[in-house]
Amino acid sequence: MEFKDDREIILEQYKIYSDAKERFIDRHFSSNRFYLVLNIIILITVYILSTLTPQLSPVIILCIAGLAVTILWFMSIDTYQVLIKIKYAKVLEYLETKLPEQPFNKEFVEYKQLKKNKNLIVFPDFQKAFTLAIICVYVVVLLYNIANLIKYNIMI
Repeated sequence: MEFKDDREIILEQYKIYSDAKERFIDRHFSSNRFYLVLNIIILITVYILSTLTPQLSPVIILCIAGLAVTILWFMSIDTYQVLIKIKYAKVLEYLETKLPEQPFNKEFVEYKQLKKNKNLIVFPDFQKAFTLAIICVYVVVLLYNIANLIKYNIMI
């Protein structure tokens, strides 16, 4: 049985972990697609119900469900962002200290510098802003329909 030297073993671990990190990022994008499609379906249903029926309760219920889904999406983005940072900053950078070159570390240093200088719009920041915009849409529609419900009940 042939033994590899430590650098070869570390390099193999590095490759395996780097591939695992990429698959993790792919799962994050799949999760985002799921939440985006679910929100589109809810928003279209809210629009259709609000234009076709005078009943406000289904719209209110869907807005509350949409808020819950979007808050879960926001939390998912935040969780993935933290875990990806751990995978980069802790594990891959540690493995790179045992290798002659450190490409992820160099990339991360450049990334942090661009972000610090505000020369980079980071995708997770955009995702969070997008989810907050969707939350605002749900809140506005919800408040509008609750106001109409109160107005309608007072008139009866």
